[in-house]
Amino acid sequence: MTGGAVLQVKDLAVRFGAIEAVRGVSFTLHAGQRVGLVGESGSGKSVTALSMMRLTERAQTTGSILLDGTDVLELSPRRMRSVRGSKIAMVYQDPMSSLNPVHTIGRQIAEAITLHQKISRRDARDRAVELLTEVGVKRPVERLDAYPHQFSGGMRQRVVIAMALAGNPQVL
Repeated sequence: MTGGAVLQVKDLAVRFGAIEAVRGVSFTLHAGQRVGLVGESGSGKSVTALSMMRLTERAQTTGSILLDGTDVLELSPRRMRSVRGSKIAMVYQDPMSSLNPVHTIGRQIAEAITLHQKISRRDARDRAVELLTEVGVKRPVERLDAYPHQFSGGMRQRVVIAMALAGNPQVL
């Protein structure tokens, strides 16, 4: 890892059988920096992001993905589960695929918080209010008991962002 780099992707290649979805992607992300993956539809942006989270099932992935100096491609599935959310998190494009329609927003955010922190339910609920406030949800205390279908698409996206921030990841 080079000075301040929190994420280094080196020569990433991802294959699904005969299909080469990503070839030779490399970039470095330093603390406080933003990197944008830009390309036409089908160019491998999502596969690259999913690879960083080790969510490309049945894919053959080569290269390296160094997160804080550790190659996530070499982590056991159990260790990788603890890394997701706490060190690296992702905001998915479709918030409804990330939200459970039968649980309140507050419960889902609190679950994301308690997954990575040893805190009481009450403290997790208070933190959920803080996160909703951070992402611009109006009346966050009232909205905790609402269900995903009671939010607009943009507000659901904010909830998903709050959930991603819940574990205080180094990389989002």
